[in-house]
Amino acid sequence: MPDYYLDAEYHNITYGEQEVNLKEFECCTFNNCDFSQCVFVAVTFIDCTFNDCIFSGAKINYVAFRTVFFNRCKIEDVNFAMCDKLIFEIHFKECVLDFSKFYTLKIKGTTFVDCSIIAVDFMNTDLTEVVFDNCDLYRSEFDKANANKANFKTSYNYTIDPTKTKIKKAVFSLHEVKGLLFKHNLAIK
Repeated sequence: MPDYYLDAEYHNITYGEQEVNLKEFECCTFNNCDFSQCVFVAVTFIDCTFNDCIFSGAKINYVAFRTVFFNRCKIEDVNFAMCDKLIFEIHFKECVLDFSKFYTLKIKGTTFVDCSIIAVDFMNTDLTEVVFDNCDLYRSEFDKANANKANFKTSYNYTIDPTKTKIKKAVFSLHEVKGLLFKHNLAIK
């Protein structure tokens, strides 16, 4: 049975490799915490918020994120693909997610606001109704993803092949539409 923590606040903690394992956190807030050394096993976060935290390089293979908010966090090179998929809901604001992986996840309705999402793997991901608000999507991969009704209107640097990615009713800006035509080698001026 995992240890259970409710309505707790954590500040300025650097967690060791197994320090949060076998624990469940509900309605908790983490401020300026460093999880980069963690190798998570059987950890659950329910209705939690992470502010100014570092996850870069953390192994989060066995984590449940159930309505979790990340604000101003560094989450570089993190593989979300092996997270618990039951009630998986995450949101990001002003985060750095470069080189992370969401491969095959269902992240319908997720919000990414003012994020750096460089070279992120969204292959085979359900991005239905996802909002990318003012995000840099340079070299992110959307092959075989479902981005129907996704909103890319204020984001930039994306390259999405409409023949390999579902984008029905997705929203794009006229200025960045070149990211949908890249494979045709056109000069758009």
